[in-house]
Amino acid sequence: MQARNSLDRIATLDLLRLVAALAVVAYHYLFRGAAADGYLDVAFPAAAPFAIYGYLGVNLFFLISGFVIAWSAEGRSWQAFAVARFARLYPGFLVCMVLTWAVLAAANHPAMPVSTRQLVANLIILSPALGEPFVDGVYWSIVLEIVFYGWVTLAILAGVFSRLKLELVTAWLAICALNEFYLGSGALRLLFITEYGPLFAGGILVHHIFSRGRSPEAMMLLGASFMLSCSMLVVARGWMQQHYGVAAPLLGLVAANIAIHALLVAAIVLRDRVASTATVLALGSLTYPLYLLHQNIGYVAIGSLAPKLGAWTAALATLLVMLLLSWAVWRFVERPVRRGLLAALGPLADRLAGRIRKRIPRLAVD
Repeated sequence: MQARNSLDRIATLDLLRLVAALAVVAYHYLFRGAAADGYLDVAFPAAAPFAIYGYLGVNLFFLISGFVIAWSAEGRSWQAFAVARFARLYPGFLVCMVLTWAVLAAANHPAMPVSTRQLVANLIILSPALGEPFVDGVYWSIVLEIVFYGWVTLAILAGVFSRLKLELVTAWLAICALNEFYLGSGALRLLFITEYGPLFAGGILVHHIFSRGRSPEAMMLLGASFMLSCSMLVVARGWMQQHYGVAAPLLGLVAANIAIHALLVAAIVLRDRVASTATVLALGSLTYPLYLLHQNIGYVAIGSLAPKLGAWTAALATLLVMLLLSWAVWRFVERPVRRGLLAALGPLADRLAGRIRKRIPRLAVD
């Protein structure tokens, strides 16, 4: 497989991220907004039966993340990996969270109240740990990403991520199955991401197969991760049925799960067919702020515009504004701040790694 380039990009994955983000946007705007909780007074009955599948865009994000993180971790020290993930995740989160809070505070929407205490708690992302809800509900998936990054960092620190990757994935899948089928522990579900672990693991395995070849062990594990990811679909489906009184048919969800796995494989197989141009880079990069910004701000915007423009025009106009705003966040905040953080935190992390080497000289920290 081609070496990681200086931009850490595969153009087809950038486009696939955009597909995942737009699927989630469609789910929130065209289905969830009017389905429950009083977010929207306007509905999209013709689109809702299709948009209901859009939440699987998050599953696609997790699958892509598994691949990208395995790729990003190759040849990196634990400190370089951790700094790169922090610089990638936090600046965008911070500006999008504060912007969302400001819009919600100004709108004073009854279904989406916010407080100053909530704003402060959300600065650490893990706001429920401080007894405050997320400013926007989509942040739950960012928490799972952080947990995943943490485990990968520890595995690199211990020197086992590349050397014992298949063994680690095997253990992880076993924990996922044990907890989801038998134990049902909420703590284990968060600590080991047991509901969505098979998706992250699937991405790791796809990277392993494309970079090291199709060994029987890797192919069997990929099949196991896929089957487990199919079985986990009933969890979210059950929640939706209980909360909204409607859910996508299980057969349709399994078909969609097959599709998102196939899309990841296709994106890797066809990676040389799409050039990593500035436009593709921008499209892939704006997906993170789009994901963070679109939901609650979008509900406020659609609710305000729909009486004047009509539901569909309001939704399309809101999407366009969200895309432009997301691009601006990436271009003028994320990208420059990330460069500064990498330059500032890199040396600090290297000094920390040096101290760890002195204290635990036998630990493989590189």
